[in-house]
Amino acid sequence: MARNTLIDFLEYNHREDLVSKVAKILAADLISSVKGGGNAIFSVPGGSTPGPIFDKLCEFDLDWKRVSIILNDERWVPETSERSNTKLLRERLLIKKASLATYISMYSDVLTPEVGIPKLQERIEQNLPISVLLFGMGADMHTASLFPGGDNLEKALSSNAPTLLPMRAEGALEARITLTAQVLNRSRIKHLVIFGKEKRTALEKAIDLPNRLAPISAILPGASVHWAA
Repeated sequence: MARNTLIDFLEYNHREDLVSKVAKILAADLISSVKGGGNAIFSVPGGSTPGPIFDKLCEFDLDWKRVSIILNDERWVPETSERSNTKLLRERLLIKKASLATYISMYSDVLTPEVGIPKLQERIEQNLPISVLLFGMGADMHTASLFPGGDNLEKALSSNAPTLLPMRAEGALEARITLTAQVLNRSRIKHLVIFGKEKRTALEKAIDLPNRLAPISAILPGASVHWAA
């Protein structure tokens, strides 16, 4: 992929190399964000891709007490569920040195995300903007829970969208809750990590598509894209 004017595309020879280097980059970004006694909000994805990065990042020596961690999105299931992104974080990121970080939950024990959003949103907004964003992309060009065809996608892509929205989409087994595009896009530092030829092809396609068809394109401007086969 040629370097796009909107993104910095970084290609790695091996996935292990990408994982190691991205973990170091994220640690450096967080160190810079808390320099001088400041605080940082670090937003991360769920799924299988970031796990190995979390395994390394949690061991870095930085002032984790000044770091708050929030997901890009969450499935509306109990945090003990195997389907919960929170469970992944508690097992692979919020451990070792990173156990000192503050976790900002995107779930509450109520029936629907619509009921839970008001209190969740209030806490999240106290910490914005996001200092460092790590995000991923599906082969369908979704990011967070901004799915093509999602029931609240148009609202989530709007410049005046609220901080959080519920999202339901074909193929998503549960209702979701997601940070909206304007919140993700205002992050001070953005890193997209993708693996495999299928996702590289999808990313190349997304760059030239409207946001409603390729929601990832709404978050790409100014991002560093890290890819390995």
